[in-house]
Amino acid sequence: MIQTKFTKKLMVAGITLAASLAAAPSFAEGSFITIGTGGVTGVYYPTGGAICRLVNKGRKTHGVRCSVESTGGSVYNINAIRSGDLDMGVAQSDWQYHATNGTGKKAFIDAGPFKELRAVFSVHPEPLSIIARKDANIKTISDLVGKRVNIGNPGSGTEATWNVLWKAMGHTNKDLKLAAQMKSSETPGALCDNKIDAFFWAVGNPAALNKEATTTCDANFVAVTGPAVDKLVSENSFYAKTAIPGGMYRGNPDDIPTFGVGATFVSSSKVPAETVYQVVKSVFENLDSFRKLHPAFANLKAKEMISNGLSAPLHDGAKKYYKEKGWM
Repeated sequence: MIQTKFTKKLMVAGITLAASLAAAPSFAEGSFITIGTGGVTGVYYPTGGAICRLVNKGRKTHGVRCSVESTGGSVYNINAIRSGDLDMGVAQSDWQYHATNGTGKKAFIDAGPFKELRAVFSVHPEPLSIIARKDANIKTISDLVGKRVNIGNPGSGTEATWNVLWKAMGHTNKDLKLAAQMKSSETPGALCDNKIDAFFWAVGNPAALNKEATTTCDANFVAVTGPAVDKLVSENSFYAKTAIPGGMYRGNPDDIPTFGVGATFVSSSKVPAETVYQVVKSVFENLDSFRKLHPAFANLKAKEMISNGLSAPLHDGAKKYYKEKGWM
């Protein structure tokens, strides 16, 4: 067959294209991921944003693209991962545990253990915070009886943890004058406008809403202590005693004793290992940059992030990276 110059050019182009494809990076299967977070004014949303920022920075190399979705929080994220509506999400350590074991909330019990849930890494600690107007005269958690309290929006880890804590103290929400379930973004305004007496949530510090509440009106943090709290913490490994540092928020010069959970990053075994590997690598290879993306990340340590608060099995993609680093 006679080869024209045009035919030869096509052959050369084809060979060049084949060579370039062979040399191209192996893109992760399922290379578009969505991370479930929380309300835009909390810390979960910037946590997901920080992770996506680092992943997307290297997408031309590894092929994974990342987006963030504002959601109802921990419980919503876990259920959405279970149904396949989300690939990854941020969740409190206690609800990671309960979802893994099919305990805690009725929905988790009815659904049974979430055997495909996988831990990826932990992020920041989340002390349980109760903030009250000073004129409401609330000093301890027991003083909330008969008060108007925002207990967390439906589907959030905050609401679920409140119900566990309040039940452990021998109470039901009928013991409150009002059990409000506003979005977290609405609570500082409601507090300072005297629509509620206090609000409860689990959040990394410093938190913008805590600052808003304490600067807009006179508000104090409430100690979360007592025999019922001691028993709850001692019986559950995903809880730990902690304190909110004094001086962090206006009008609260002393440390406030409380206990807390950890914010954890979770996924499903159905998400390809290569995808999770690239997400994990993007964060840990840029950990110094990650720490600067929110004040709550400032003291993160890599070896603690791969173990603290993780009760679900590690995702194979995460495990691969940690073994490469010699951390496992």
